[in-house]
Amino acid sequence: MVQFDEKLYFYLLGIIPVLVLLFLLLQVWKKSKQREFADAKLLKRLAPEKSSFKSTLKLIFLLLGFTFLTLGLVNPKIGTKLETVKREGVDIVFAVDVSKSMLAEDIAPNRIEKSKRLVSEIINQLASDRIGIIAYAGQAYPQLPITTDYGAAKMFLQSMNTNMLSSQGTAINSAIELATTYYDDAEQTNRVLFIISDGEDHSEGTTLEAVEKATQNGIRIFTIGVGKPKGAPIPIKRRGVVESLKKNAQGEVVITKLNEAVLDAIAQEGNGQYINGSNTEEAVDFIKEELNQMDKKEFEAKQFAEYKDQFQWFLGIGLLFLFLDIFLLDRKTKWLKKLNLFNEHDDE
Repeated sequence: MVQFDEKLYFYLLGIIPVLVLLFLLLQVWKKSKQREFADAKLLKRLAPEKSSFKSTLKLIFLLLGFTFLTLGLVNPKIGTKLETVKREGVDIVFAVDVSKSMLAEDIAPNRIEKSKRLVSEIINQLASDRIGIIAYAGQAYPQLPITTDYGAAKMFLQSMNTNMLSSQGTAINSAIELATTYYDDAEQTNRVLFIISDGEDHSEGTTLEAVEKATQNGIRIFTIGVGKPKGAPIPIKRRGVVESLKKNAQGEVVITKLNEAVLDAIAQEGNGQYINGSNTEEAVDFIKEELNQMDKKEFEAKQFAEYKDQFQWFLGIGLLFLFLDIFLLDRKTKWLKKLNLFNEHDDE
């Protein structure tokens, strides 16, 4: 198992294509100037020891050195031991609405991004709880099974969008039914389901039935409302620019509204509570307090331990390549010249 301490430094690798482009432009300019000065045969006679490939080799050494130094700054760590540990916590599943109505911008920047931020902030407040993620629209699909890997959870969370599911609509009952399969019956931990949605539900007739079955399985359901009751249109964008607004079959602009009544009814039936997600800080503080009041059950979790720093290897290799680049001269190397690996002998 590999971990990275400072992932931000990966952005430095973006300099590599810039260096390659500058090198190519420099070579084109040099060739152009050389042709203005003299023809190729005369240049070979004037500079017989000039190597035609050393400049490329020096660039390769420079790029390799830079790459390894960057990896050293990132500081990869390798988990050398997998062990089973005892932890105490609550099993939490987040069901995130990814239907098209979540593109409405009545809450900044839009409902789907607000939902992802809420979930991310809740995860930041957790200590040893296990979490899972579900995406749902017309149907529900598992995104991440129950785990203690919060880093993986955030990665899956950030990749969620309204285009990930082909089936449109909003079937909250499908999300609840899928969530009931997430929990490990053998562990018998406390179970919590957070539904993050604007409350639009195209399965109202069966949603409360699904809630009842979930509560019978010991699941408490909390709902988090995202959006405004007065509603907003659904923008249709292309490359970040609004091209039009979503319209119904009659050609009228669709206004999607936050349905707090539906979300509150689900929470009440699910022995939980409805939370308005407009204020992220207040919503997260309330949820943190609710989770702290719940009994923590002990469960087993496997995790890598004894992570060891590996940055020194990358720094050492990077410095080696940089030294090679510095001491590598542009003129031909005698033993390579004898081998003539690069056909550098002058035509006589």
